[in-house]
Amino acid sequence: MAFRTVYVVRHSQSVDNEHHVFSGWRDSPLTKQGIETAKILAQKLKHKQIDLSFSSDQVRALDTAKEILEFHKETPIIVDARLRERDYGSLTGQSKIAFQLKNPKLYEVYHRSYSKGPPKGESFKAVDKRVQPFIKDLISIVKEMKVNVLIAAHGNSIRPIRKHFEHLSIHQMRTIDNPHEKIFEYKIKV
Repeated sequence: MAFRTVYVVRHSQSVDNEHHVFSGWRDSPLTKQGIETAKILAQKLKHKQIDLSFSSDQVRALDTAKEILEFHKETPIIVDARLRERDYGSLTGQSKIAFQLKNPKLYEVYHRSYSKGPPKGESFKAVDKRVQPFIKDLISIVKEMKVNVLIAAHGNSIRPIRKHFEHLSIHQMRTIDNPHEKIFEYKIKV
């Protein structure tokens, strides 16, 4: 029985992460620490076979993928907007700390509710719905092409991926954390 591996990473620390700002769909470059973390991930994956890579179209994920693939120069990166971070709507660019201090109950609703998103933004449910077709396409590609894949995405777009492969409940998906330095590995039977 043959299997292929999907490696999933969250983009490394961005400037907005460092300053505790809601990034959402706005671009935020990697910090110096973020670049160093991506280089560490590259070392961890250096001797793994990676045939194909997917990244969101946001610079922090793309730059993370490029750093990781430093030892896999021939591996193409396919940009897929379905892997974008959750859209924080009117919260985009605001301080998470200031918003939480001013609106603690509302912060918790926007931060962890499955079906309620911030004004003009996305809920976890909307992100889940956006990412599910990507997962279906990913599995088809892995099975048909018999490839190992790297995915560079975002904390919230990784949640549905983990929900699928780890068989998590919606509650579990909402409450898990996706650290910048962690590599999630999933086997797909081909």
